[in-house]
Amino acid sequence: MPLHRKKDKFSQLLCDISNNLKEASAFFYDYKIKNGNDLKFFAERVKEHEAKGDSFVHTITRELNHTFITPIEREDIMQLAMMLDDVLDGLEETAARLHMYDITTPTKSMSDFVFLLNQCAIEIDQSIQLLANKKLTEIHEHAVKIKEYESNCDQLLREAVRDLFLTEKDPLKIIQYKEIYELLEEVADHCQAVANTLETVVMKNV
Repeated sequence: MPLHRKKDKFSQLLCDISNNLKEASAFFYDYKIKNGNDLKFFAERVKEHEAKGDSFVHTITRELNHTFITPIEREDIMQLAMMLDDVLDGLEETAARLHMYDITTPTKSMSDFVFLLNQCAIEIDQSIQLLANKKLTEIHEHAVKIKEYESNCDQLLREAVRDLFLTEKDPLKIIQYKEIYELLEEVADHCQAVANTLETVVMKNV
């Protein structure tokens, strides 16, 4: 039986980052908030994932400074790591804002956003695994899906804000909910940036 080829340290670190992102996104999507205590726990757990992601990025930075030969260009490794971190930072910022505003009951639009972002995280993780295993030509279909989800988030933002102004009477809630929607759409933009960078890496290395 052939032995599995061991991933190089940079591919493994990128996989660690993307897997942590996938776990954070799944938690963000699955966790049910019923009260203020749940909301506090939710924000703390997402923050833990964000801190873990930061530690992986710091490790990649340190290793790049001490390594001459890398599996792909060192600038691409660093850019991928930073962009993956941007996605996780966006989720953490959104969780913190939900806690700050004491939003224990998400709107349907918020739930729809989080579903789409979780799908993005799944596609991102699969793409990074393919990159690590040098199956570059298979990455494109995942990048396309990420961009489709981001486009859906663009449309969702327009519809959510329009519905907010049409149905919500409390001006404070309008301000808070609109901010949350825009933060979630910004996370989708970061996901698209990851997809664009992955496609650039493929073009350079195929």
